[in-house]
Amino acid sequence: MKARLKGKRIVICAGSGGVGKTTTSAALSMGLAAEGRRVAVVTIDPARRLATALGLEELGNEPVLVDPERFAGHGIEMRGELWAMMLDAKRTFDELIERLAPDAATRDEVLSNRIYQQLSGAVAGSQEFTAVAKLYELDRSGKFDVLVLDTPPSRNALDFLDAPDRLTGFFEGRALRVFLAPTGLAARVVGRGTSVVFGILKRLTGVDLLEDLGVFFRALGGLIDGFKERAEGVKALLSDPATTFLVITSPEREPVEEAVFFASKLRDARMAFGGLVVNRVHSVDGGPPEADLDALEAALGDARLAAKVARAYAEERALAERDAAAIAALRARTGEDDPVVVPQLDGDVHDIDGLVRVHAHLFGDQPTRTIRGGRQRPSTTAARGS
Repeated sequence: MKARLKGKRIVICAGSGGVGKTTTSAALSMGLAAEGRRVAVVTIDPARRLATALGLEELGNEPVLVDPERFAGHGIEMRGELWAMMLDAKRTFDELIERLAPDAATRDEVLSNRIYQQLSGAVAGSQEFTAVAKLYELDRSGKFDVLVLDTPPSRNALDFLDAPDRLTGFFEGRALRVFLAPTGLAARVVGRGTSVVFGILKRLTGVDLLEDLGVFFRALGGLIDGFKERAEGVKALLSDPATTFLVITSPEREPVEEAVFFASKLRDARMAFGGLVVNRVHSVDGGPPEADLDALEAALGDARLAAKVARAYAEERALAERDAAAIAALRARTGEDDPVVVPQLDGDVHDIDGLVRVHAHLFGDQPTRTIRGGRQRPSTTAARGS
C-alpha cells in the first residue's frame, strides 16, 4: 500500500456491502497517519463500527482527532495525526445550501422551507453526491494531507461515479427550466386561477403548500449556478491524478462480480484504479490434499476426534481452493496482477488491536503471520492470494 498510495491525496474505498470497507478504510488511514501524515477518514457506516474500533463514543459530521495515546502499547507508532468523522448526508446538504446561498435571507428561506426539507432528505439519502461533496470541502480546506472515504455500498457503480453529472443534469434539465420560467408551468401552478386545491389543503392542514412551492422555486433559481459549479468541482476531484479508487471485496461470488464491474466502470470513466483489496481469504499452506486419518488417530488417541479434525481440514481446504479460484478470476478479469490479500482473521475487528492486525497485512510490515495450521511464515506471502 505504501507504493500504491504514494503521492495520493484522496483515497476512495469502494465495493459492495459487507466486505470490510469500513475496517479497510480505518486501517489504511491509521497506516498513513503512522507514517507522519495528517489523515482524515470519512465513513458513512450507521452501525458506528469505525467509532467503536477507534475507541470513540461517537463521530459527527466534522472530523475529530483520535487521541494518539489510544495507539500506545498496540504495536504502532503514530507519528502523524488520525482524524475521523461519520457523514451526516442531510447536514452536509444543508451546509452546501448555506455556502451557496447569495445572502442570509435566501439561506434561511430555503432551509426553513418544507418542500426543501422533504426533497433534501430524499436527495441526501442517496449519499453518493454528499459523500464526495464532503471530500471536496475537506480537500479545499487544506487541513489534511490525505482523505480516505468509506463509500456507501451500491449495487450500481454508476450511482457514485455519475453523481456530479446527474446533479448538473437536473439543474440543466428542460423540466426544471420550464418550471422556473416566469410564463411556464410555475406561473400556471402559482396562478390565482388554479389555487383552489391548494386553498382547500391550507384550510384542512394549515399548510400553505402554494406559498412553500413559490418560495422554494424562487430561492432555487438563485442557487443553480452555485450548484453547477460545485458539481463540476466534485467531478474534477474524482478524476484528479491525486485521487485513487481502491476496490474492496471478499472471495464470495457476488462481491467478486461487483468488484469486477466497478473496476471496469472506473476504467471506462478514466478514473484511477488503485487496485484490489481482498478481505477474509482462507489459506492452507503446503498441506496435503487430504488429512491422514490414521496419523491423526495415532496422534490424538481418539478415532472420533481424529474424524472431526479431518472433516474440519477438508472444509478449510475447500474454502481455500474457492478463495484461490476467486482471486485468480479477479486477476484475470480486472487486470490486477497483485491484489492485496488480507486473510480470514479469528474474530471480528472491533478495536485498535484488530485494526493493527489488518494494517499489518495491508502495509506488509509485520515480521511473521500465524497460519491456521499454527506455523509461521514471512508476511510477504500474504499478498500472493493463495
